[in-house]
Amino acid sequence: MVMPRYERLRDGYLGGDHPTMNDTRTDRVEGNGAGTSRAVVFDGYGDASVLRVVEMPPPQPGAGRVRVRVHAAGIQPFDVKLRRGDTADWAPARFPQGGGSEFAGVVDQLGPGVTEFAVGDEVVGWAVGAAHADHALARADSLVRKPSALPWAEAGALGASGQTAHTSLQALEVRGGETVLIHAAAGGVGTAAVQIARAWGATVIGTASERNHRYLRELGAVPVAYGSGLVDRVRAAAPGGIDAALDAVGTEEALQVSAELVTDRDRAGTIAGHGLAEEYGVRVLGTERSAERLASLVELCVSGQLRVRIHATYPLAEVAAAHREVESGHVRGKIVLVP
Repeated sequence: MVMPRYERLRDGYLGGDHPTMNDTRTDRVEGNGAGTSRAVVFDGYGDASVLRVVEMPPPQPGAGRVRVRVHAAGIQPFDVKLRRGDTADWAPARFPQGGGSEFAGVVDQLGPGVTEFAVGDEVVGWAVGAAHADHALARADSLVRKPSALPWAEAGALGASGQTAHTSLQALEVRGGETVLIHAAAGGVGTAAVQIARAWGATVIGTASERNHRYLRELGAVPVAYGSGLVDRVRAAAPGGIDAALDAVGTEEALQVSAELVTDRDRAGTIAGHGLAEEYGVRVLGTERSAERLASLVELCVSGQLRVRIHATYPLAEVAAAHREVESGHVRGKIVLVP
């Protein structure tokens, strides 16, 4: 029997207050003879030890929804911040809180009214607060088909980080022939942003620790090291100036350097430094997810212009260890759960 307290695990991070969130309160978690389904949850803020894997009957999709058997699901820095309580002021958890928002898997049940997919279709998508599980419920319009050439782990790490990078670069109006500065360029969002900007014809200066410089060169970026003198190093790497800057780390150094080097502050943005953005006059950037945007990222992957770097994979039962590795700050690319 399902414990009542876990009957709303798939409400998403912020529930129905945000129309882009995967609000699944109309769905049910009653059994249908398909056995049990595991999901990652936490009942309070804390370190990685608060994460647990619980069992429940597989969720049943409501109207316009699709149930997907998850094959891979990425972990984002946001997942770690949510679990620690770092986002409590602007994105509070709703306990018991689920985790993850990007995944790839196989459709195994359709809700009423869904005609664009069939059971057995391989898909890539997002389901905010519900991806770290054996089964994810998603709106049909949050899924796209996964090409056979796209590996599962890469597909599972594309739906959120890739769209965040794409949205941010569009918001900053990055164009061919320009030079863009990307902070934390070796991370999940940064890796995607470097490659997308390069595909659009921009020159990319990427900040990262020195051990990641070879990796950034392979992606087509000009690497510069963090730390004292960063402004001077960026200027030396980009003598023609910086047209736009995207911060994916949220440090004071990153925002200060972006503000100093980008003349038009509307073209300096952060996805991580919410508390410092106003002080430095830098835009706070979000994610505008859509199937169209996700499909364009899938096309970039298939064409070879975008490669999702997988740092490591973990089974669902080892989600706490996966979170700890993300927190280590030494991840190159993405950490992925493989239920």
